[in-house]
Amino acid sequence: MDYLKCVESFVRTVTCGSFTAAAEELGITPAMVGKHVRELEARTGCQLIHRTTRRQGLTDAGQRFYQYGLQILATIREADGLANHLYDNVAGMLRISAPVTYGQRVLTPILSRFLQQYPGVDAEMVLTDRKVDLIEERFQLAIRIGNINDDGIVAIPLPPYRMILAASPDYLQRHGMPLSPQELKHHHCISFSQWRSDHSWQLEGPSGKVEIAITPRLMVDSGEAIRQAALSGLGIVQHSVLTLQQDINEGRLCLVLPDYLPPPRPMHLLRLPIRPLLPIVSSFTDYFLQAIKTRF
Repeated sequence: MDYLKCVESFVRTVTCGSFTAAAEELGITPAMVGKHVRELEARTGCQLIHRTTRRQGLTDAGQRFYQYGLQILATIREADGLANHLYDNVAGMLRISAPVTYGQRVLTPILSRFLQQYPGVDAEMVLTDRKVDLIEERFQLAIRIGNINDDGIVAIPLPPYRMILAASPDYLQRHGMPLSPQELKHHHCISFSQWRSDHSWQLEGPSGKVEIAITPRLMVDSGEAIRQAALSGLGIVQHSVLTLQQDINEGRLCLVLPDYLPPPRPMHLLRLPIRPLLPIVSSFTDYFLQAIKTRF
C-alpha cells in the first residue's frame, strides 16, 4: 500500500464528506478512495469510518486518526516547501575544505566576499592538509592539491599549484648553494610527507626532467611547518610559490636552483555528483572559479 495516498484519501473523505467528493478533489475514482481507506483501516487495525447505505461518519478511532492525518499532510507540505526553498534560493550552510595555506591566502578572502554578497548563506571552512572524505565528513566542496583518485567525484580543474626550492640565507651560508640538482643529495632536505613517499624530488630544467633521491632531514604533513623549518635554517624545502614567495621577496628565504623547478601540482575543486545541484553550491562554485580566473 502507498501509506501517504491512503492517509490523504482518508483525510479528504472526512473533509469533503464523501468518497465521491474526495475522489473529485484527488482526481481518482470513488472506488479507489474506498480502497485506500480500507487499506488504512487494515494497517491501523481500527475501523475509521462508519459506513451505511444512507450515511457515513467517523468512529472514535477515526476522529483521533483524522487529527494525526492532518499533521502528517502538513508536515509533508512543509518538507516540500523546504526542499523548494533550498533549490530556489542561494541560502543555507556551505561546508568546504581546503589545504591550510591555500585556504588562508586564497579561499578565505573569496569566501568572505561571497558571504557578504549572499546574506542568507553561512559557511564552515575546514583547513587541513590531509585529504578529506566528502561523503563521510559531509563536505559539499573541497579543494585538493594532487591527482584525484576518488571514483565518482566531480573534479573541476583549477590553476596548477606552482612549486619552487628555497632555503634560508643562514643555511646556505653554512652549507653552500647547490649548483646542480645532483648536489641536493648532500644537503639537508625538508619533505612534505603527503606528496611523495619514495624520498625523491622531481625537477624540470634546461636538461629536461630529473629525479633526485634525497634523504629528508625532516618529513612533515603541514605546509606551514615546512615553511617554519626552512625559516629556522634547517634545510632546503620544496614548496609552493604561494607559501614562500613573500619570504623570498623580503629576504627571509632564497631561491635554490631557480632554473630547476618542481613540476606544478594539479589542483581541483571537488564536489559530489549530486543532481540537481543546490544553488548554494553552484553559486559559490561559479563565484570561486571567476575569482580564481582574475587572480591567477
